[in-house]
Amino acid sequence: MNTEQDEEVGGSGVAEQVRGWFTGRLPGEWFTGPAEIIVDREEITIVGALPDPEGLGDETTEAERAAAAEGRIKRFREETRARRIEIAREAEHRFRRKVAWGANCGEHSEMFTTLSVPVMTRLRQSERRVLDTLVDAGVARSRSDALAWCVRLTGEHADAWLTELRTVLRRVEEVRAQGPGTVEI
Repeated sequence: MNTEQDEEVGGSGVAEQVRGWFTGRLPGEWFTGPAEIIVDREEITIVGALPDPEGLGDETTEAERAAAAEGRIKRFREETRARRIEIAREAEHRFRRKVAWGANCGEHSEMFTTLSVPVMTRLRQSERRVLDTLVDAGVARSRSDALAWCVRLTGEHADAWLTELRTVLRRVEEVRAQGPGTVEI
């Protein structure tokens, strides 16, 4: 149960508390291994791997495998809805963050619930023109969609760099937590 995006949560150890709590709270039979738990300032996301559907032979086409995985995820979503809602309410009360759920099965992945959070930003004309070009080209419906598209694209292409940056930020948090005068940098 690891994530690369957590220590910025607003206090050292919050992400560890969240992961520990969910480790103890999630039913062991739900996923084939530990759930991936991602924590940020507003949301906790839990994504677990489901077992591959049974009864698929060697001659099964990719389309059949994809449909079977999609069906497995849908079944999981329906069968666990009440428990997931109960666990989410407890976590939301305890950690003051919304909870989102998702599942993976084979190559298929689906998020059941997610939170869209408005983010304010100030952009210069040259930056606004980039967004307007994306809207004019039909890549995005609005400046907001265009900005979200840019963030997703950057995240996909800069994943290694962002991972390294998050690692360094965790180390900075550790040093801050030790207090002044106890660690030399």
